[in-house]
Amino acid sequence: MKSLKIYIVEDEPIIVSTIETSLKKHGFSVLGDSDDALTALKDIELLHPDLVLVDIQLSGTKDGVDLAILLDEMKQPYLFLSSQTDPDTIKRVKQTNPLGYIVKPFTETGLQTNIELAWHNYQTQHSDILEFKSEGRLHRVNQNQVLYLKAFDNYCYIQTTTKTYLVPHTLKHTSEKLNQNLFIKCHRSYMVNINHIDSIGSNKLLLKTESIPISASQKSIVMSKLKGR
Repeated sequence: MKSLKIYIVEDEPIIVSTIETSLKKHGFSVLGDSDDALTALKDIELLHPDLVLVDIQLSGTKDGVDLAILLDEMKQPYLFLSSQTDPDTIKRVKQTNPLGYIVKPFTETGLQTNIELAWHNYQTQHSDILEFKSEGRLHRVNQNQVLYLKAFDNYCYIQTTTKTYLVPHTLKHTSEKLNQNLFIKCHRSYMVNINHIDSIGSNKLLLKTESIPISASQKSIVMSKLKGR
């Protein structure tokens, strides 16, 4: 699996250090940590982690469940990591949508296994949904509706069947989220959905609504993939 970018929300410095050491040992990337919900929220919006580990007992007026409600609104994947298993806490947790609940104390192997299984299940369920931010809003688009992606300096355009979005990430970064069975690079500046290709010209791919360039070096690769469908 890819090196997950993880953010830790935990109010015990020793536990933060233990988690961080364990995560890095198993190839995960730790983007940062905080001990309160408000700081965590600001960091998460800035850093865009793949996954957030959330303790329930935090510093400040808001606890981990309050944070989880906000993460649900942001469509941000997270796991609870807590020693609290009392009925009242569990009742509140049931109102949220975590990928899982890891009970403290945990083992290094248990932490790794829970994260990998939770992320695998999340990826399986969301494999055909592309999530991205455009103009300050989070969008979730079925990848079947995406025609192509086009590079634009450090940004890229996502062209769907109905709308064009400008995304504040490079083509390379955004394409990592795509279903690789659906999309293929046809030009250094383009990724195309092969299900929308009608025909291949000498230097263009003809889609149902428009055409995009295809480089000579990628032409045979695209044709081979189309034949394999």
